[in-house]
Amino acid sequence: MTDLTSKFALVSGAGRDIGQAIAIELARRGADVAFTYHRASGGSDEVTASAIQALGRRAFSKEVDSLDSAAVREFVGWAITQAGQPLDILVNVVGSLVARKRIEEMDEAFWDHVIALNLKSAFVLTKAALPHVSDGGAIVNISSQAGRDGGGTGAVAYGAAKGALMAFTRALAKELGPRRIRVNGVCPGMIDTTFHDTFTKPEVRQRVASMTPLGREGRAEEVATLVAFLASSEASFVNGANVDINGGILFS
Repeated sequence: MTDLTSKFALVSGAGRDIGQAIAIELARRGADVAFTYHRASGGSDEVTASAIQALGRRAFSKEVDSLDSAAVREFVGWAITQAGQPLDILVNVVGSLVARKRIEEMDEAFWDHVIALNLKSAFVLTKAALPHVSDGGAIVNISSQAGRDGGGTGAVAYGAAKGALMAFTRALAKELGPRRIRVNGVCPGMIDTTFHDTFTKPEVRQRVASMTPLGREGRAEEVATLVAFLASSEASFVNGANVDINGGILFS
């Protein structure tokens, strides 16, 4: 199993689902973890923090609005102080479809919010964290299959944001390579989470699962395992990649 002993990781949006699974998996492999959550989005810190501590690792958590630059900077500084060491791993998870809207149904405020939540949030946290990331560190951005294929009906803004996040990943990989900081992305397909409980009809989920070569939805823990690999020294020459995890329904 990938060894992250003595590493310090920061994960945004770890109050539930994929973010929560990532934070716990990093702790399972030996890392101490600081993470953000947002109750208004259905997240909380209790389950994540308890699971991390049960694994014998330290957990540092705060409720943070990921679009509030000052609050994000404050959180990063606080987390670094609490941990007493530089940052080794940064995982940008925060994002949401918000609602399914065709382009004729959305106004500029909706578009701006979805783009900001899925793209600007990664920029804000990455910019705040970078001064604290050690040489040889790793950044992993959680994009989406929607960034590859545009997503389902009503995902125009979300698909655009996730596609841009993939380009952000590639550009940052080039920029930070000389510091030996690797930047990669993960593009989940249909994963069994509250995201699809909220935004995808059951019959659509069943149809997509049946069309997937593996015949099922993915699990948040499977995404977390991939993230842990990309964050580790085992992926030391993987940089600027956006890795699909979708059961084979889409090949890029």
